[in-house]
Amino acid sequence: MKFFISIVLIALLGYAAPLYFPWWSFAVTSFVVLVLIRQTPGKSFLAGFTGLFLLWGINAFWLDLNNNHLLAQKVAVILPLGGSAMLLIFITAFMGGLVSGFAGLTASYMVKK
Repeated sequence: MKFFISIVLIALLGYAAPLYFPWWSFAVTSFVVLVLIRQTPGKSFLAGFTGLFLLWGINAFWLDLNNNHLLAQKVAVILPLGGSAMLLIFITAFMGGLVSGFAGLTASYMVKK
């Protein structure tokens, strides 16, 4: 249950924090959530990764859908992605998930049980 609550809190705070603070504030919120809800290092990384991966993936897909895939396709052509907007969305979500996952891992190692 702590794992699921962590994922939901990370996603909610990861969405709200960058509205008022710099874009990287989601990592700080992931860190704080996983300091307060202590878990093993593996579960902390997975909770941080999953929360932000889902948040950024859904958000990027929604924005891409609303502009008829125009911007994502143009950026995917510039990058070596073969023009695949979905691959760009996946990479975006994966990078956000990694940053959040490592913030959670750091929190887990900082606060030993």
